[in-house]
Amino acid sequence: MSESYVITKGPLFDGRAAHIINEFTEEARRRIGEEGARDVQSTLDVVLRHPTGHYRSNITFRDPRITDSGVVYGPWLEGVSSRNNSTRFKGYSTFRKVRQRLQEKAGHIAERALPPYLRRLNG
Repeated sequence: MSESYVITKGPLFDGRAAHIINEFTEEARRRIGEEGARDVQSTLDVVLRHPTGHYRSNITFRDPRITDSGVVYGPWLEGVSSRNNSTRFKGYSTFRKVRQRLQEKAGHIAERALPPYLRRLNG
C-alpha cells in the first residue's frame, strides 16, 4: 500500500489571502480615484475660460467618489443645474467625460498595483 501526503501551507490556506486581496482592492481603488481627480483637474485646465483656481482646488478624491466638495456653482459648470436650461451655457460635462475615460483605463491602473500583492500571495 502506498500513501501520499499533501501539505497545504501559505496564504491561500492559512487565511491571509482574503486580507491581501482586500488590501489590493483598496490600493487599486485609491489609485483609480486619485488618477480620476487629477484627470478632472487637468480637463478643467483646458475647458475653463476664466479660471480662478477656486473650483479646481476643490476637486478631491474622497473614497469612493471624486467630488468638487460641494462648490455651489459646480452643478452649473457640469451642466446638470436647472440654471443650464435657462442660459446658453450647457456645461462642460467634465465629470461625465472623465468617468467614461477612467472606466476604460481602470483595469490598467489596477494591474500596475497588482505585482506586490501577487508576490505576497505566492509567499
